[in-house]
Amino acid sequence: MNSNMKCLAQASTIALLWTASAASANEGMWMPNQTADVGAAMRADGLQIDPAQLSHLDAAPLNAIVSLGGCSASFVSPEGLIATNHHCVLESLQYNSKEGEDHLTNGFLAKSLSEELPATPGSRIYIIEDQRDVTADMLKGISADLTGFARHERLDANRKALIAACEEQPNRRCDVRAYYGGASYYLQQKLEIQDVRLVYAPARGIGEFGGDKDNWMWPRHTGDFGFYRAYVAPDGSPRPYAPDNVPYRPKNWLRIARQGLKEGDFVMVAGFPGTTDRFRTAREVGFNFAHYEPLWQRWLSDYAAQIKRATAGNRTAQIRYASILQGVENYAKKLAGDLAGADAVGLNARKVTEETAYRNWVAGDPALQARYGEAIAELDALVEESSRASLQRRGAALLGQAQILSSARTLYRWAKEHEKPDATRESGFQDRDRSEIIGRLTRVEREYLPDIDRKLFEAALEEYHRLDAKDRDTAFETALGQIGLDRLYADTKLADTATRLGWLDKPAAAFEASHDPFIKLAVALYPGDITAERTDKDLAGRTQAARATYMKGLLAYRKAIGRPVYPDANGTLRLTWGKVTGRTQDGQIWTPFTTAEGLLAKHTGKGEFDAPEAAIAAIRAKDYGPYVAPALGTLPVDFLSTVDITSGNSGSATLNGRGELVGLVFDGTLDGVIADWAFAGDRNRSIHVDSRFMLWTMDKIDGADRLLKEMGVQRASGSSAAGKRS
Repeated sequence: MNSNMKCLAQASTIALLWTASAASANEGMWMPNQTADVGAAMRADGLQIDPAQLSHLDAAPLNAIVSLGGCSASFVSPEGLIATNHHCVLESLQYNSKEGEDHLTNGFLAKSLSEELPATPGSRIYIIEDQRDVTADMLKGISADLTGFARHERLDANRKALIAACEEQPNRRCDVRAYYGGASYYLQQKLEIQDVRLVYAPARGIGEFGGDKDNWMWPRHTGDFGFYRAYVAPDGSPRPYAPDNVPYRPKNWLRIARQGLKEGDFVMVAGFPGTTDRFRTAREVGFNFAHYEPLWQRWLSDYAAQIKRATAGNRTAQIRYASILQGVENYAKKLAGDLAGADAVGLNARKVTEETAYRNWVAGDPALQARYGEAIAELDALVEESSRASLQRRGAALLGQAQILSSARTLYRWAKEHEKPDATRESGFQDRDRSEIIGRLTRVEREYLPDIDRKLFEAALEEYHRLDAKDRDTAFETALGQIGLDRLYADTKLADTATRLGWLDKPAAAFEASHDPFIKLAVALYPGDITAERTDKDLAGRTQAARATYMKGLLAYRKAIGRPVYPDANGTLRLTWGKVTGRTQDGQIWTPFTTAEGLLAKHTGKGEFDAPEAAIAAIRAKDYGPYVAPALGTLPVDFLSTVDITSGNSGSATLNGRGELVGLVFDGTLDGVIADWAFAGDRNRSIHVDSRFMLWTMDKIDGADRLLKEMGVQRASGSSAAGKRS
């Protein structure tokens, strides 16, 4: 037996072990066009509809699945009603809160269409229409003799051209994403709904019950759901908010399952998972967990503590910074789970073992070595370079904690980019990005208080000054020293929204002549930003060349050993499936469902465990109506499943085998978040809010009968809810 045959034999053993594990773990975030590869496995696990139906973006259920640009969601009525997570509408609750109307605490329910409120500025609903392979178009003009920078610019130019052609269709938002490290590219075309309105979200004591303490934990008793609605012009075409806009009528919407789930049932999730790193090299994994994530975890934990100290005792400030704080705490805790999980699963050794099998397979065949060997060595060298660069540039994120400074940098960059033709402007600063930037600049008015921002910026500067001098920006430090923090906040006019937006159409020369202190800092930072960006582009171009070839080899290897391959998550539409399943580990038994009685046991009436009085009274009275789970004999709240998800899946519809809505996925468990780097079926569990708890809350607690009727749900007889105060 030659060396390559030995490698294949060893690899086949690894593949068999993987297959045995994966068969019960349901690993994979699959593209819709891959359903032919996994359809039989889905049918075996309990899918009742034709798997081929899941490859069609223009048919149910996939054309009811939408993106919110950071969360996932789904149409649940013929009138454009959209279900997603409570934490995905949190910013809109915050934005619409004011003195006397604390929607963050009390929730919100529109009693009629006319009472539905505009969502946070810049909010969008994206309806997927097409996902097509554009690899050949993306690689036009790409050759081995290009420098890294030139390669990056050619890829970027090709990408912009594809997007521009796609967006010649009105009201479309298009993007091109890399798959398998740039070995292939797909264009995703979406209809863009610009008028998004807040319809309903339960009180914080349901939607965020358990708060940060229960975040990423099981058992969980959180009603993490909320509703938006899509609005369009009377002729059905998307347009920005207008009083005479009407609800959008989707081609399809999800029906609420009449029969709820029980343990062992098939479930499927469709959504837009953000990012996973399962194909990173062992060197990249080693650096990430030894250096990068520990640093970020500490910084984010410190930042969360700083926000809490700065806003303590000030309810207005707490409302303003609620969304920022939630995001920071969520990610800091996730990183802590990453770090613990990497040790628990022996991630470094696991990656080395898998990678060695692939590299030995290449090394054992001269033809494979000639095809992939150079790229493997080149990628290793580039990983070292990239690791050093990521630590050197870490200070930029610290400066971003000053919101007005971030706005000033965006505005000045916009002005500089608009000295160029639109096609050659940097992505994010083209004409197509104007409305998004306006939304971002407008949102500051509800997320900013100067005294709080100053405290946070002072703390960030303390950390910034601990960086090596070579990693700091001398021009920025000089300008800040000349201005001083007192003048920085006292003399700026950018805190005013109208003034801030007014700078969007001013030329770069106006910025350079301005005496506004934050604008002066933005101008000082610009040269260093551009230099660092050019360096990053050169590195990215060289890395794409090596990684694309590396991944082509890995795909060939996986095919040779019979192991299916799905691409890392990249914010595009994916399907994943599993079963309603608990978990047993040393000393612990996780049942697959939590119940209303468990919520009552956790309720303290204070802090994170303060459920609404109406909910507590109904639970004590066991007033559950038709929402009882027969196998449990009570009202289910949340459930666990084995579906494979990550960030961005928040709000994703959870469907049963018939394609009916049975819940919304909203979280994972802390010891399972390491799956972003390497799937671990024995510990991977996702957390969903059960549709029966959603309906019970809407019916019995908040009196959302208008919405229940719209969704085709028969309201329970005898419901006594008086309706939520809006």
